[in-house]
Order: sequence, then C-alpha cells, then structure tokens
Amino acid sequence: MVTVLIGIWAARRVKTSNDFMLAGRSLPIVLSTSALFATWFGSETVFGASSEFLKGGLYAVIEDPFGAALCLILFGMFFARKLYAMNLLTLCDYFRYRFDRRTEFVASIFMVPSYFGYIAAQLVALGLILNVVTGIPVWQGIVASSIVVTLYTFVGGMWAISITDFIQSIIIVVGLGVLAYILSSKAGGVVNVIQSAPVSTFNFLPDFDRVSVVSYIAAWSVLGLGSIPSQDVFQRAMSSGSSRIAEQSCYYAAGLYLTIAMLPLLISLCVKYLYPESLAGDTQLTLPSMVLQHTAMPVQILFFGSLLSAIMSTTSSAMLAPAAVFSENILKPLLPNKPTDLHFLMITRLLLLIVSVIATVMACLNSDIYELVGGASILSLVSLFIPMTLGMYWKRSSGTGAIVSMVSGIGAWIYFHFCPLEIPALVPAVLVSLLGMVIGSLFWPTKRF
Repeated sequence: MVTVLIGIWAARRVKTSNDFMLAGRSLPIVLSTSALFATWFGSETVFGASSEFLKGGLYAVIEDPFGAALCLILFGMFFARKLYAMNLLTLCDYFRYRFDRRTEFVASIFMVPSYFGYIAAQLVALGLILNVVTGIPVWQGIVASSIVVTLYTFVGGMWAISITDFIQSIIIVVGLGVLAYILSSKAGGVVNVIQSAPVSTFNFLPDFDRVSVVSYIAAWSVLGLGSIPSQDVFQRAMSSGSSRIAEQSCYYAAGLYLTIAMLPLLISLCVKYLYPESLAGDTQLTLPSMVLQHTAMPVQILFFGSLLSAIMSTTSSAMLAPAAVFSENILKPLLPNKPTDLHFLMITRLLLLIVSVIATVMACLNSDIYELVGGASILSLVSLFIPMTLGMYWKRSSGTGAIVSMVSGIGAWIYFHFCPLEIPALVPAVLVSLLGMVIGSLFWPTKRF
C-alpha cells in the first residue's frame, strides 16, 4: 500500500514520456545507485541463488550474483558514458542511431520477448511469499502481486520506480542484515557456520578441463554479458543526472549488489546448519518457510518486508522496459501520424498493462525462478550483445551485419538447444553471432556511421 501511494505521489513529476521512461534524466547518484542495485536483487538472488547455493555451493551461483555484478562494472566502463551522450529514450534507439530503422525494428523484436520470462520469475516469487505467509494458492498470489506492481508503475513510471527503489533498498539491507545476524548468532557465529559447511561449498573455480572451463565462462556470461543489452539496465543508468553519475552509480551498485547478495547465501547456510529438515521439498521455499516457523514476529516482518521490497522493485522496471521498447521502437514508427507526447505516454501505459497480463499468465504456468531468469538473459546475449558492442567499437559495423548477427545468433542457440553439445548452447550461439556480424558487415557495408 505504501509503495502504491509513493507511485501516486511520484506521478506528479511525470509530465512527458521522458519523465515516465527515464525520470527526466535527473536522478542524483544515491537514487541512481539504488535503482541499479535493485535491477536484479529480486527473486533469483533471494530464492533462486540461495536454492542453487545449497545444492552446488558458490560454483552453482556464478551466474548471479557474480555475473550480475560483472554486468554493472562492464556497463559502467564501456557503455554508460557513450550511451548517455546520445540522449536516447530506449536502448533500441541506439540501433537506429548507429545503423538504421530496419536494424532498430529487428533489435526491438528480439529484445521485447526476453522480458516476459524475467517478469514472470518475479511474480512467481511474490506468489510464493504470499502462499507461505497467508496460505493462498500461488497463482492467486501471482495475480494479486501483478495488480499491485502494475498499478504503481502505470501511474508513476521511472520516477515511481526510482523513489521506491531507494526506500526498498534500505528495507532490503536492514531486513536481510538483521536476519543474517540473528541466525548466525544462533548457529554460534559466522565462522562456525562456514567451518561446518562442506569444503566443496566454497569452490569458486572449475575443474581445469575444456568442458568445465567453457561452461564456467558461459555462467559468467549469462548475466555478465547478456544483461548489457537490456532496456532495464539502460533506463536505470540513463535516468542519472549526468554521464559521470551514470558511470559511477554502476560501480557503486555493483559493489553494493555483490555485498548484499552474500546475505541470502549466508542465511541459507545458517538454515542448513540449524534446521536441516527444512531442506526437504522445494528449496526455493526453504528461507521463507524457516522464517515463518522459527523466528519471532518482528523478524518475520523485516524478512518478508525486505523480500517484497526487493522483488517489487525488480518487477516494476522489468515491466516498464518492454512497454517502452514496444511503444517507441516498434509501434511509433508504424503509426501514420506522429503521436503527440501525451498520446505516446498513454500508449506506453496501455502497453505496460498488456506486458503485465502476458507475464502473469506465464508465471502461472512455470514456477522455476532460476530457469525463467536465466532463459531471459540468454536471449539477449545470443542476439543483441555482439551487434551492440561491435557497433560501438568497430567502425566497419553495418546494419545488415547487425541483423545477420541477431538472426544467426538466435537461430544457432535454438539449434544447439535441441541438438546439444557438451558445452552450453549459448557458447556456439555467441560465436555464430560474432561471425555473422563480421561477415555481414564486410560483405554488406554501410556508408553511414
């Protein structure tokens, strides 16, 4: 309820589509950092990563949080200032700016679908929380959560997201910090918990054979590279008040994310030490079930408050991203008459509702959070990463080369997904995408740069 009220209050700042999508490019570094920190700190970090950590240790969670932090660092180092200087509304505008409208359209078609699974993962997590706390069926929790998040995002856009992210980030840090302190104290201290875990839990490097090394690099790349060409990272960074703030907030958010994301992993170790019986069944439910059964009401309020805060902040920007891309880069160029900014804002809000409905249906059909999130990032990696990066750093890149790269990359991923090799399908798919970009640009060069 408080979040919705903040969204309504923030709506007073929304006068134009730029305000709605990028908060008027005016966020100070504190709000920009908290917004970037909240990009992924949601279901995968708290539920998915802690569940995978209990099964396979640090090696199993390279993708998130380590890959996610790598993405922010790389985005800050190589992309933030350059993109900010272009004064774009969406990331797909870059493909028009660098290449042409045809490339922009194709990039948009590949970008939009990647968000539905990601949003669905967040809604599943919200449904799981409400199921644990209130006992209502997961699907009902998914629908209720979707309505709430959609409402405040619909009203306040990126301004609502940025302000709520700041407040929610504080709740996340306090809630998870208090729970980690209480559980580690019960278990005899952090050192005791770590020493009681199997040594293999903290293995961070792969076996040094070809398949293991390639799979390890692929795990880093899913979010580390795959989320660089994403609208939600772009819109959070580009909402900053300056290019310097955009870059610095990426670094601060990466450090904050990597630090705070360790708390769910520590908490899961404490749970394994104190209540090993709670690990039976769906390990995604281990943390919330344990908190509900073994902690006092104030701790429950802090924990579930921080969970709801984390996941809502992630969900809201993920909903806004595809709506912004679809309205700006797919629908707007097809309209016979250029819409006024007010009409364009209305169209974006209506598309936000459509995105919400589709993602809600997907969430009701698939409840594996880690799988939903990972699949979303892989789509961006195999189709958009190479055209975006080479387009920025290779002058001979052409629009035709970018399109060949996108189509061949996603085609190769589909092929190797159904005809698997020993290594993850994304590895040969990225190599095919790179080859397609080089060959397409050399054979069909463009005069425009």
